[in-house]
Amino acid sequence: MLKKKSLHRDMADVNVYTAKRLKDMAMSLSGLAQAFADEIGGGGRLTKDDGLAAMQTAAAAVCGECTRCNLYCGSRREESYYLYYLLRSFEQKGKIDMEDMPRLFREACRKKDEYILHLNRNLGRATMNLSWKNRFLESRDTVIVQFRELAAILEEFSGQMEHATDITGTWEESIRCLFRRCHIRVENLLILEYENEQKEAFLTLRSVNGRCMTARDAASLVGKATNGSRWTPARDSKNIITRNSATFRFVEEGKYRMLHGIAKAAKGGELVSGDNFTFHEGLPRQVIMSLSDGMGSGMLASEDSGKVVELTEQLLETGFSARSALKLVNTVLLLAGTEQNPATLDLCCVDLYTGVMEAMKLGAVPTFVLCRGGVEIMESGNLPMGVVKCVEPALLSRKLWDNDRIIMVSDGVLEALPGENKEETLKEFLEDAGNGNPQEMADRILDFAASFQDKPGDDMTVLVGGIFER
Repeated sequence: MLKKKSLHRDMADVNVYTAKRLKDMAMSLSGLAQAFADEIGGGGRLTKDDGLAAMQTAAAAVCGECTRCNLYCGSRREESYYLYYLLRSFEQKGKIDMEDMPRLFREACRKKDEYILHLNRNLGRATMNLSWKNRFLESRDTVIVQFRELAAILEEFSGQMEHATDITGTWEESIRCLFRRCHIRVENLLILEYENEQKEAFLTLRSVNGRCMTARDAASLVGKATNGSRWTPARDSKNIITRNSATFRFVEEGKYRMLHGIAKAAKGGELVSGDNFTFHEGLPRQVIMSLSDGMGSGMLASEDSGKVVELTEQLLETGFSARSALKLVNTVLLLAGTEQNPATLDLCCVDLYTGVMEAMKLGAVPTFVLCRGGVEIMESGNLPMGVVKCVEPALLSRKLWDNDRIIMVSDGVLEALPGENKEETLKEFLEDAGNGNPQEMADRILDFAASFQDKPGDDMTVLVGGIFER
């Protein structure tokens, strides 16, 4: 028994060590991002050196030994402002005209037309080089943002690992006893409780005497051994316990469960909707609802919104916070370049243990929460994803209770409604409609919005989630 307790402490020590290593990696990424940022400089306009180089090249091609106008030497003086005037004129018009040149040049130069031709050509090349430089710096700046977000994500995960409590000793004896009665040998086990009271169990199991057991039945045994709480096998675990040893992961179920309904219609004339959605259980006791509206309609818009939903879902399943996931996806879309069209994202994460909903929005229309007190509108105005690099998702939070509803719609639904304040129109409809089956509610909302148009003027999607006590 002393040996087992020592093993548990070693496991906890491994968690602490892992947390420290992750924190060190986060600090390294932050330092790398800062090093990049320190090196980035320069502006988005032509400089005095660019203008002098263009003048010198034009003079070498045209002037020869002539020094009658002395244009280049005069522009080199610190107090000379005329060169800046020429550069700003070129940026505004895309060329320098004869009337932009000094009077001495216009009167004394014998090859003024040829000189201006070469000067404009050289400034045009300098502008092209500046454009490529700025694009490079923008890409590098975007990578800096990504480094910083990765550092924040690693630091966040490090905190989760560091505060995880090993509670294996509390339940080990009862778990081993119950599984032994069912002819299942527990070769090793680890039960962790995180800071938010979320519990996970890792059991290495194998059957004896040729018996087999489903992972779901094994989860029930874990529940009986831990004061009757409800557990379920994780999605990444095997389904059957056989005589071959394998590690199974079980998670404690929350107080609530969620059902959902979806209704959608493509823009008139389109076969595919540009909206995409997801509804699934990500981390233990967490349900993710998301709705993305691709710019435009049809297949291209659907691919853009689908990519946003898929990337966000993968990051959330891995354990990233909603804020970090949204910012990281936005950075990826920025790095995709000009071929990537922006897309909105409406995201809700519901903790099934506490009933707390966190909503994150980037360019999305309001979310409606139908509860006993009426309908609450949760909104935040923002640009779509992939537009600006310094995007900061808006975080909205609310406690949900039994029989509450979350209603997420794309902008095509709101735009179809009459009146100037379309959010109030939908709010009044929801208050009159009352609670109902999530799928029936989604169908009614879509039918209501579609009733004001002969055919949909934009893609229309309604996602309804209902929360219920178990």
